[in-house]
Amino acid sequence: MCGLDPWGSRDPAVPVVSPAGNRGKGERGSSGQPSSRLAAPRDTADLHQELCLYTLGNLIVESEAVRMQLLPQGIVPALSACIQTVLEALGYALSQLLQAKEAPEKIIPSILGSTLPQHMLQLLQPGPKLNPGVAVEFAWCLHYIICSQVNNALLITHGALSTLGLLLLDLAGAVQRSEDAGLELLVCPVLRCLSNLLTEPAVDAVGGQMELRDERVVASLFILLQFLLQKQPSLLPEGLWLLNNLTANSPSFCTSLLSLDLIEPLLQLLPVSNVVSILVLTVLCNVAEKGPAYCWHLWPGPLLSSLLDTLAFSDTEVVGQSLELLQLLFLYRPEIAQAFLQQSGLQALKRHEEEAQLQDRVHALQQTALHG
Repeated sequence: MCGLDPWGSRDPAVPVVSPAGNRGKGERGSSGQPSSRLAAPRDTADLHQELCLYTLGNLIVESEAVRMQLLPQGIVPALSACIQTVLEALGYALSQLLQAKEAPEKIIPSILGSTLPQHMLQLLQPGPKLNPGVAVEFAWCLHYIICSQVNNALLITHGALSTLGLLLLDLAGAVQRSEDAGLELLVCPVLRCLSNLLTEPAVDAVGGQMELRDERVVASLFILLQFLLQKQPSLLPEGLWLLNNLTANSPSFCTSLLSLDLIEPLLQLLPVSNVVSILVLTVLCNVAEKGPAYCWHLWPGPLLSSLLDTLAFSDTEVVGQSLELLQLLFLYRPEIAQAFLQQSGLQALKRHEEEAQLQDRVHALQQTALHG
Protein backbone atom coordinates (compact mmCIF):
# COMPACT_ATOMS: atom_id res chain seq x y z
CA MET A 1 0.00 0.00 0.00
CA CYS A 2 1.10 3.61 -0.39
CA GLY A 3 3.29 4.69 2.48
CA LEU A 4 4.56 1.17 3.24
CA ASP A 5 7.60 0.91 1.02
CA PRO A 6 10.56 -0.22 3.14
CA TRP A 7 12.89 -0.06 0.14
CA GLY A 8 12.83 3.73 0.06
CA SER A 9 11.08 6.20 -2.17
CA ARG A 10 13.69 6.59 -4.90
CA ASP A 11 15.11 3.07 -4.95
CA PRO A 12 13.97 0.20 -7.18
CA ALA A 13 11.26 -1.43 -5.13
CA VAL A 14 9.30 -4.64 -5.05
CA PRO A 15 5.53 -4.21 -5.05
CA VAL A 16 3.45 -5.37 -2.12
CA VAL A 17 2.05 -8.53 -3.68
CA SER A 18 -1.49 -9.71 -3.04
CA PRO A 19 -1.56 -13.14 -1.40
CA ALA A 20 -2.65 -16.08 -3.51
CA GLY A 21 -6.38 -16.02 -3.99
CA ASN A 22 -6.61 -12.29 -3.34
CA ARG A 23 -6.05 -10.73 -6.70
CA GLY A 24 -7.11 -7.37 -7.99
CA LYS A 25 -5.72 -3.92 -8.23
CA GLY A 26 -3.07 -2.93 -5.74
CA GLU A 27 -1.17 0.17 -4.76
CA ARG A 28 2.52 0.96 -4.64
CA GLY A 29 4.25 2.59 -1.70
CA SER A 30 6.14 5.85 -1.43
CA SER A 31 7.64 6.20 2.02
CA GLY A 32 11.31 6.21 2.92
CA GLN A 33 13.93 8.65 4.07
CA PRO A 34 14.72 11.36 1.53
CA SER A 35 18.35 12.27 1.13
CA SER A 36 20.08 15.59 0.68
CA ARG A 37 21.54 16.36 -2.72
CA LEU A 38 24.60 18.38 -3.58
CA ALA A 39 23.64 21.10 -6.01
CA ALA A 40 25.02 20.81 -9.52
CA PRO A 41 23.92 24.19 -10.87
CA ARG A 42 24.23 25.16 -14.51
CA ASP A 43 26.04 28.34 -15.52
CA THR A 44 22.94 30.41 -16.30
CA ALA A 45 21.37 33.70 -15.31
CA ASP A 46 19.24 31.71 -12.86
CA LEU A 47 22.24 30.43 -10.89
CA HIS A 48 21.28 32.24 -7.67
CA GLN A 49 17.68 31.04 -7.78
CA GLU A 50 18.80 27.50 -8.55
CA LEU A 51 21.23 27.42 -5.63
CA CYS A 52 18.51 28.74 -3.33
CA LEU A 53 16.15 25.96 -4.42
CA TYR A 54 18.71 23.22 -3.87
CA THR A 55 19.56 24.71 -0.47
CA LEU A 56 15.88 24.85 0.42
CA GLY A 57 15.50 21.23 -0.66
CA ASN A 58 18.33 20.14 1.60
CA LEU A 59 16.96 22.14 4.55
CA ILE A 60 13.51 20.63 4.02
CA VAL A 61 15.02 17.15 4.32
CA GLU A 62 16.78 17.91 7.56
CA SER A 63 14.21 19.57 9.79
CA GLU A 64 10.48 19.55 10.45
CA ALA A 65 10.94 22.87 12.28
CA VAL A 66 12.26 24.42 9.07
CA ARG A 67 9.32 23.05 7.11
CA MET A 68 6.87 24.46 9.64
CA GLN A 69 8.47 27.91 9.29
CA LEU A 70 8.42 27.77 5.51
CA LEU A 71 4.74 26.91 5.13
CA PRO A 72 3.24 30.05 6.72
CA GLN A 73 5.82 32.18 4.91
CA GLY A 74 4.38 31.06 1.56
CA ILE A 75 6.73 28.35 0.32
CA VAL A 76 4.09 26.85 -2.00
CA PRO A 77 3.33 30.10 -3.90
CA ALA A 78 7.06 30.83 -4.04
CA LEU A 79 7.73 27.44 -5.61
CA SER A 80 4.86 27.97 -8.05
CA ALA A 81 6.51 31.22 -9.17
CA CYS A 82 9.66 29.29 -10.15
CA ILE A 83 7.85 26.99 -12.55
CA GLN A 84 8.98 28.86 -15.67
CA THR A 85 12.66 29.10 -14.79
CA VAL A 86 14.85 26.64 -12.86
CA LEU A 87 12.63 23.60 -13.26
CA GLU A 88 14.91 20.75 -12.23
CA ALA A 89 15.98 22.47 -9.00
CA LEU A 90 12.34 23.33 -8.30
CA GLY A 91 11.38 19.70 -8.82
CA TYR A 92 14.06 18.60 -6.38
CA ALA A 93 12.99 21.06 -3.65
CA LEU A 94 9.33 20.20 -4.16
CA SER A 95 10.00 16.45 -4.01
CA GLN A 96 11.70 16.87 -0.64
CA LEU A 97 8.74 18.84 0.66
CA LEU A 98 6.29 16.20 -0.55
CA GLN A 99 8.14 13.40 1.25
CA ALA A 100 7.79 15.02 4.67
CA LYS A 101 5.73 12.96 7.11
CA GLU A 102 3.32 15.85 7.60
CA ALA A 103 2.87 16.35 3.85
CA PRO A 104 -0.55 14.65 3.47
CA GLU A 105 -2.14 16.84 6.14
CA LYS A 106 -0.27 20.13 5.88
CA ILE A 107 1.47 20.43 2.52
CA ILE A 108 -0.21 18.46 -0.26
CA PRO A 109 -3.64 20.14 0.13
CA SER A 110 -1.91 23.47 -0.54
CA ILE A 111 -0.09 22.02 -3.54
CA LEU A 112 -3.33 20.66 -4.98
CA GLY A 113 -4.98 24.04 -4.45
CA SER A 114 -2.29 25.75 -6.51
CA THR A 115 -1.47 25.61 -10.22
CA LEU A 116 1.46 23.25 -9.63
CA PRO A 117 -0.34 19.99 -10.53
CA GLN A 118 -1.35 21.31 -13.97
CA HIS A 119 2.19 22.55 -14.55
CA MET A 120 3.63 19.18 -13.49
CA LEU A 121 1.44 17.37 -16.01
CA GLN A 122 2.44 19.84 -18.73
CA LEU A 123 6.11 19.09 -17.99
CA LEU A 124 5.41 15.38 -18.43
CA GLN A 125 3.80 15.83 -21.85
CA PRO A 126 5.82 13.82 -24.38
CA GLY A 127 7.35 15.65 -27.29
CA PRO A 128 10.49 17.51 -28.37
CA LYS A 129 10.25 19.90 -25.40
CA LEU A 130 10.31 17.09 -22.81
CA ASN A 131 13.38 17.55 -20.58
CA PRO A 132 14.36 14.15 -19.10
CA GLY A 133 15.93 15.57 -15.93
CA VAL A 134 12.95 17.82 -15.23
CA ALA A 135 10.51 15.02 -16.06
CA VAL A 136 12.19 12.65 -13.59
CA GLU A 137 11.89 15.15 -10.72
CA PHE A 138 8.26 16.00 -11.40
CA ALA A 139 7.25 12.40 -12.04
CA TRP A 140 8.47 11.61 -8.52
CA CYS A 141 6.62 14.67 -7.20
CA LEU A 142 3.44 13.39 -8.83
CA HIS A 143 4.06 9.94 -7.36
CA TYR A 144 4.31 11.33 -3.82
CA ILE A 145 1.09 13.32 -4.29
CA ILE A 146 -0.76 10.27 -5.64
CA CYS A 147 0.44 8.09 -2.77
CA SER A 148 -0.89 10.60 -0.25
CA GLN A 149 -4.40 9.90 -1.60
CA VAL A 150 -5.44 13.42 -0.63
CA ASN A 151 -7.38 14.09 -3.84
CA ASN A 152 -6.38 11.82 -6.72
CA ALA A 153 -9.74 12.43 -8.38
CA LEU A 154 -8.54 15.98 -9.04
CA LEU A 155 -5.42 14.71 -10.81
CA ILE A 156 -7.54 12.35 -12.90
CA THR A 157 -9.84 15.16 -13.96
CA HIS A 158 -6.73 17.18 -14.91
CA GLY A 159 -5.86 14.38 -17.36
CA ALA A 160 -3.13 12.62 -15.38
CA LEU A 161 -3.99 9.19 -16.80
CA SER A 162 -3.89 10.28 -20.42
CA THR A 163 -0.67 12.28 -19.92
CA LEU A 164 1.09 9.38 -18.21
CA GLY A 165 -0.27 6.90 -20.77
CA LEU A 166 1.13 8.97 -23.63
CA LEU A 167 4.43 9.29 -21.80
CA LEU A 168 4.53 5.49 -21.45
CA LEU A 169 4.13 5.17 -25.22
CA ASP A 170 6.86 7.75 -25.75
CA LEU A 171 9.28 5.93 -23.41
CA ALA A 172 8.71 2.67 -25.29
CA GLY A 173 9.40 4.53 -28.54
CA ALA A 174 12.67 5.82 -27.11
CA VAL A 175 13.69 2.23 -26.29
CA GLN A 176 12.93 1.15 -29.85
CA ARG A 177 15.04 4.04 -31.18
CA SER A 178 17.86 3.04 -28.79
CA GLU A 179 17.57 6.42 -27.07
CA ASP A 180 17.40 4.76 -23.68
CA ALA A 181 20.32 6.20 -21.69
CA GLY A 182 19.11 6.69 -18.12
CA LEU A 183 15.56 5.92 -19.18
CA GLU A 184 14.89 3.69 -16.16
CA LEU A 185 15.08 6.80 -13.95
CA LEU A 186 11.86 8.06 -15.53
CA VAL A 187 10.23 4.69 -16.19
CA CYS A 188 9.98 3.81 -12.49
CA PRO A 189 7.91 6.80 -11.25
CA VAL A 190 5.73 6.76 -14.39
CA LEU A 191 4.86 3.08 -13.83
CA ARG A 192 4.11 3.73 -10.15
CA CYS A 193 1.91 6.74 -10.89
CA LEU A 194 -0.16 4.81 -13.41
CA SER A 195 -0.44 1.74 -11.17
CA ASN A 196 -1.70 3.73 -8.22
CA LEU A 197 -4.09 5.93 -10.19
CA LEU A 198 -5.74 2.81 -11.62
CA THR A 199 -6.77 1.78 -8.09
CA GLU A 200 -8.82 4.94 -7.64
CA PRO A 201 -12.64 4.72 -7.74
CA ALA A 202 -12.60 7.99 -9.70
CA VAL A 203 -11.05 6.15 -12.66
CA ASP A 204 -14.32 4.34 -13.32
CA ALA A 205 -16.47 7.29 -12.25
CA VAL A 206 -15.01 9.62 -14.88
CA GLY A 207 -14.29 6.93 -17.46
CA GLY A 208 -10.59 7.35 -16.84
CA GLN A 209 -9.63 3.84 -17.87
CA MET A 210 -11.06 4.56 -21.32
CA GLU A 211 -8.13 6.94 -21.73
CA LEU A 212 -5.77 3.94 -21.53
CA ARG A 213 -7.93 1.42 -23.40
CA ASP A 214 -5.54 1.01 -26.27
CA GLU A 215 -3.52 -2.03 -27.40
CA ARG A 216 -0.52 0.27 -27.68
CA VAL A 217 -0.41 0.65 -23.90
CA VAL A 218 0.04 -3.11 -23.43
CA ALA A 219 2.52 -3.35 -26.32
CA SER A 220 4.54 -0.43 -24.93
CA LEU A 221 4.55 -1.93 -21.46
CA PHE A 222 6.06 -5.14 -22.82
CA ILE A 223 8.74 -3.18 -24.68
CA LEU A 224 9.63 -1.55 -21.36
CA LEU A 225 9.56 -4.91 -19.54
CA GLN A 226 12.11 -6.30 -22.01
CA PHE A 227 14.20 -3.15 -21.57
CA LEU A 228 14.13 -3.48 -17.77
CA LEU A 229 14.95 -7.19 -17.99
CA GLN A 230 18.19 -6.22 -19.73
CA LYS A 231 19.05 -2.99 -17.91
CA GLN A 232 17.42 -3.04 -14.46
CA PRO A 233 15.70 -6.35 -13.58
CA SER A 234 14.91 -5.09 -10.07
CA LEU A 235 12.35 -2.74 -11.65
CA LEU A 236 10.45 -5.52 -13.45
CA PRO A 237 7.89 -5.78 -10.61
CA GLU A 238 6.93 -2.14 -11.20
CA GLY A 239 5.87 -2.92 -14.78
CA LEU A 240 4.17 -6.18 -13.84
CA TRP A 241 2.22 -4.45 -11.08
CA LEU A 242 0.87 -2.02 -13.66
CA LEU A 243 -0.02 -4.94 -15.93
CA ASN A 244 -1.85 -6.55 -12.99
CA ASN A 245 -3.85 -3.40 -12.36
CA LEU A 246 -4.67 -3.03 -16.05
CA THR A 247 -5.93 -6.60 -16.42
CA ALA A 248 -7.61 -7.08 -13.02
CA ASN A 249 -11.05 -5.84 -14.07
CA SER A 250 -10.61 -5.26 -17.78
CA PRO A 251 -11.47 -7.91 -20.39
CA SER A 252 -10.18 -5.55 -23.09
CA PHE A 253 -6.65 -5.48 -21.69
CA CYS A 254 -6.75 -9.27 -21.27
CA THR A 255 -7.81 -9.50 -24.91
CA SER A 256 -4.86 -7.32 -25.89
CA LEU A 257 -2.47 -9.68 -24.12
CA LEU A 258 -3.85 -12.58 -26.13
CA SER A 259 -4.20 -10.85 -29.50
CA LEU A 260 -0.64 -9.53 -29.33
CA ASP A 261 0.71 -13.05 -28.48
CA LEU A 262 2.26 -11.81 -25.25
CA ILE A 263 1.60 -14.85 -23.05
CA GLU A 264 4.86 -16.58 -24.00
CA PRO A 265 7.01 -13.45 -23.38
CA LEU A 266 5.25 -13.16 -20.02
CA LEU A 267 6.06 -16.79 -19.15
CA GLN A 268 9.72 -16.16 -19.98
CA LEU A 269 9.89 -13.83 -16.96
CA LEU A 270 8.97 -16.59 -14.48
CA PRO A 271 12.57 -17.60 -13.62
CA VAL A 272 13.67 -14.04 -12.78
CA SER A 273 12.61 -14.06 -9.12
CA ASN A 274 9.84 -15.26 -6.82
CA VAL A 275 8.26 -11.80 -6.73
CA VAL A 276 8.25 -11.61 -10.53
CA SER A 277 6.83 -15.15 -10.72
CA ILE A 278 3.94 -14.27 -8.40
CA LEU A 279 3.06 -11.18 -10.42
CA VAL A 280 3.26 -13.04 -13.76
CA LEU A 281 0.97 -15.78 -12.39
CA THR A 282 -1.41 -13.17 -10.97
CA VAL A 283 -1.73 -11.51 -14.38
CA LEU A 284 -2.40 -14.91 -15.96
CA CYS A 285 -5.10 -15.54 -13.32
CA ASN A 286 -6.66 -12.21 -14.29
CA VAL A 287 -6.89 -13.49 -17.86
CA ALA A 288 -8.11 -17.00 -17.00
CA GLU A 289 -10.86 -15.84 -14.68
CA LYS A 290 -12.50 -13.95 -17.55
CA GLY A 291 -13.94 -17.30 -18.69
CA PRO A 292 -13.73 -20.18 -21.18
CA ALA A 293 -13.07 -18.02 -24.25
CA TYR A 294 -9.94 -16.60 -22.63
CA CYS A 295 -8.74 -19.98 -21.37
CA TRP A 296 -9.18 -21.34 -24.88
CA HIS A 297 -6.37 -19.01 -26.00
CA LEU A 298 -4.11 -19.98 -23.10
CA TRP A 299 -3.78 -23.64 -24.11
CA PRO A 300 -2.40 -25.53 -26.03
CA GLY A 301 0.91 -23.77 -25.66
CA PRO A 302 3.77 -23.47 -23.17
CA LEU A 303 1.58 -22.48 -20.21
CA LEU A 304 0.97 -25.94 -18.75
CA SER A 305 4.62 -27.01 -18.84
CA SER A 306 5.58 -23.66 -17.26
CA LEU A 307 3.09 -24.24 -14.45
CA LEU A 308 4.45 -27.74 -13.84
CA ASP A 309 7.88 -26.12 -13.48
CA THR A 310 6.58 -23.60 -10.93
CA LEU A 311 5.16 -26.45 -8.84
CA ALA A 312 8.78 -27.44 -8.22
CA PHE A 313 9.44 -24.05 -6.57
CA SER A 314 9.93 -23.99 -2.80
CA ASP A 315 8.23 -20.60 -2.37
CA THR A 316 4.69 -21.21 -1.08
CA GLU A 317 3.30 -18.00 -2.60
CA VAL A 318 4.53 -18.94 -6.07
CA VAL A 319 3.11 -22.45 -5.72
CA GLY A 320 -0.16 -21.12 -4.28
CA GLN A 321 -0.64 -18.76 -7.22
CA SER A 322 0.14 -21.63 -9.62
CA LEU A 323 -2.52 -23.76 -7.92
CA GLU A 324 -5.08 -21.00 -8.29
CA LEU A 325 -4.32 -20.62 -12.00
CA LEU A 326 -4.55 -24.37 -12.55
CA GLN A 327 -7.90 -24.47 -10.77
CA LEU A 328 -9.27 -21.79 -13.11
CA LEU A 329 -7.92 -23.59 -16.17
CA PHE A 330 -9.42 -26.93 -15.07
CA LEU A 331 -12.75 -25.24 -14.37
CA TYR A 332 -13.08 -23.60 -17.76
CA ARG A 333 -11.23 -26.18 -19.89
CA PRO A 334 -11.44 -29.70 -18.39
CA GLU A 335 -9.22 -31.10 -21.14
CA ILE A 336 -6.32 -29.20 -19.55
CA ALA A 337 -6.81 -31.35 -16.44
CA GLN A 338 -6.39 -34.47 -18.57
CA ALA A 339 -3.18 -33.11 -20.06
CA PHE A 340 -2.01 -32.25 -16.52
CA LEU A 341 -2.54 -35.87 -15.43
CA GLN A 342 -0.74 -37.20 -18.49
CA GLN A 343 2.27 -34.99 -17.71
CA SER A 344 2.69 -36.35 -14.15
CA GLY A 345 0.88 -33.42 -12.57
CA LEU A 346 -0.26 -35.45 -9.55
CA GLN A 347 3.35 -36.30 -8.72
CA ALA A 348 4.22 -32.61 -8.87
CA LEU A 349 1.41 -31.88 -6.38
CA LYS A 350 2.49 -34.58 -3.91
CA ARG A 351 5.52 -32.65 -2.72
CA HIS A 352 3.19 -29.95 -1.32
CA GLU A 353 0.60 -32.20 0.34
CA GLU A 354 2.06 -31.71 3.82
CA GLU A 355 2.57 -27.95 3.62
CA ALA A 356 0.03 -26.31 5.93
CA GLN A 357 -0.48 -23.24 3.74
CA LEU A 358 -1.05 -25.30 0.59
CA GLN A 359 -2.53 -28.66 1.50
CA ASP A 360 -6.20 -27.65 1.22
CA ARG A 361 -5.67 -26.17 -2.23
CA VAL A 362 -3.52 -29.12 -3.31
CA HIS A 363 -6.28 -31.54 -2.25
CA ALA A 364 -8.95 -29.47 -4.04
CA LEU A 365 -6.89 -29.41 -7.25
CA GLN A 366 -6.26 -33.14 -7.07
CA GLN A 367 -10.01 -33.76 -6.80
CA THR A 368 -10.77 -31.43 -9.70
CA ALA A 369 -8.12 -33.07 -11.89
CA LEU A 370 -9.37 -36.57 -11.15
CA HIS A 371 -13.12 -36.07 -10.96
CA GLY A 372 -13.87 -32.73 -12.58
